[in-house]
Amino acid sequence: MSTTDFVLLGVLGVLAPAGGALVFTLNSMARVTFALLASLCCVGGVVTVLGLRYLGVVIVLMMVMEMVIMVVFMIAYMMNPAGLMPMSMLHNKRGSLVISTVVFAALVAGIFAVPWPQRTGAPPKDTTFQVGMSLMGDQMLTMVTLGFVLLATMVGATVLATHRGRYDRFGDNLDQRPANDPADGGVGR
Repeated sequence: MSTTDFVLLGVLGVLAPAGGALVFTLNSMARVTFALLASLCCVGGVVTVLGLRYLGVVIVLMMVMEMVIMVVFMIAYMMNPAGLMPMSMLHNKRGSLVISTVVFAALVAGIFAVPWPQRTGAPPKDTTFQVGMSLMGDQMLTMVTLGFVLLATMVGATVLATHRGRYDRFGDNLDQRPANDPADGGVGR
């Protein structure tokens, strides 16, 4: 590993738990969501620096999409404005502190108690293919196809659910001013 890799590991290794700690100290759901996103993106960066680029990128992409969807639903459906009202993420403070301390100590003890294996052989030429085969086996083509079908379904459902678009408000040539907003919400004026 190069010096840059060590520096990145150090920085990302500090930022990941710092973002995780912010999840329990911030006082709104929207801020907590973005703190969790930052923490998990740092974890994806650590995985990438450790040589599993495909897995690191998948972690970052998956977490970004998940957290953005969560924020959109919070803004759309929460009773308080956009999940920004003060609230607490801490429940059963003493019990959770005891449980988390015991779990952390057990994990740290496991690091030192488990005999670590030595590498035998050379790494595979195409690590992305190896990770895909390890995760999906013979179903890789099925999962790739399913991903495109799910994306097409989400886009199609959004298009079908939106009964009006920019052509309804601005006309066929997009030159109607002010916009004709049938919902009278002031959008596009």
